[in-house]
Amino acid sequence: MIAGTPVLDLDDAASLEAADTGGALRSAASGGAQVRATAAAVGENALARLADLRPRSVVLVAGSGRAARAASLLVAALGDRAGLPVVPATALPPWVGPLDVVLVSGDDAGDPRLIDAIDRALRRGAEVVVAAPHEGPLRAAAAGRAALLEPRVQVLDHNRLLRFLAAGIAVLRAIDPLRAGAAVPDLTELADVLDAEALRDGPQNEVFHNPAKTLAARMQQRGIVLAGDSPAAAELAEHGAEVLLQSAGRVCAAVDLAEAVAAKGRIAEAAGGSTPDFDPLFHDEELDGPAPVERIRVFMLSTDPDQAAARRRIAVFDGAASSPVDADLVNADVDLLRTDLTDPAAPAQTHSEESASGHGTELEQLAVLALRLEMAAAYLGLIGSRPAAADSQGQYGGSY
Repeated sequence: MIAGTPVLDLDDAASLEAADTGGALRSAASGGAQVRATAAAVGENALARLADLRPRSVVLVAGSGRAARAASLLVAALGDRAGLPVVPATALPPWVGPLDVVLVSGDDAGDPRLIDAIDRALRRGAEVVVAAPHEGPLRAAAAGRAALLEPRVQVLDHNRLLRFLAAGIAVLRAIDPLRAGAAVPDLTELADVLDAEALRDGPQNEVFHNPAKTLAARMQQRGIVLAGDSPAAAELAEHGAEVLLQSAGRVCAAVDLAEAVAAKGRIAEAAGGSTPDFDPLFHDEELDGPAPVERIRVFMLSTDPDQAAARRRIAVFDGAASSPVDADLVNADVDLLRTDLTDPAAPAQTHSEESASGHGTELEQLAVLALRLEMAAAYLGLIGSRPAAADSQGQYGGSY
């Protein structure tokens, strides 16, 4: 019996690009372009009305999908580092008034909740920023009275997290530059880092040198658990699970790391308990077919700069080679990405400057990991598809 294999090879760049008729790779790699588009809007004074404000709070009213996830991720990553309350909401709270700033974000210009939030916030005298398509009923509700950060880069629905995250960052940097400005990255620099990550994750790079392909390869023929080691990383795990489902049709669990550790015994029992006679030492998958156990891999998403400490947190999953459960650490190499962007002719950084830069802000690392997960999901979706004609053009630009 010969075990089944994926239709496409991750290292076959030409076949991957030919199979990508829907522009999945290009869409997933457009995170930097989405962030840069928001930075361009800010540079065009889209948020000029927020200058010199000292608001009581920032309220993030988000529609469903990526907008709501970005709001939760932003709040979880900032914690107490913002100089004012940042409140996520699905509808406008009754206490909002002239002392508040309201960011309304979503993809549906006809969403009655978003339209109602814009209308009521404006009538109460709040400053309103709209990160949504400027059309239909939503356009009538804003009617020139709200600041606009409308989408400029078209991507697939599940690849829009970074656009909404950039909108939140832009608002916080505009109204709280002293405290929140230190906790959130500069949008142009973040876009550069995301573009560098997208280049590393491109189809022309082999698995060994490609973090997204490596991640996709490790997810192949495995049950997947995405676990975050912090509240913000747990939110990112939820986003990763949604993207894997929508892009690759893969079902995975998204949990806090503590929950994954607590469930280790049950996971192993469920994966291998039904095949007590299976001996991995004498099993050859090419001759005997797939192993009669469901192997599970836990991917820990982490923004901890101390990798040794991060690895110790998943050491509980290090067991015998025959164990059906193992774990990988997934973190962002922001320093490496910045090194790739450094101009060789520029003056070298001093040691103190390098120490200050650290491993990037938590939001920078989360943004890089979000793009990597989206690229990995795109690869997983492609390696099970049939290649198409080489001259096919996808909805979002065809080949990578």
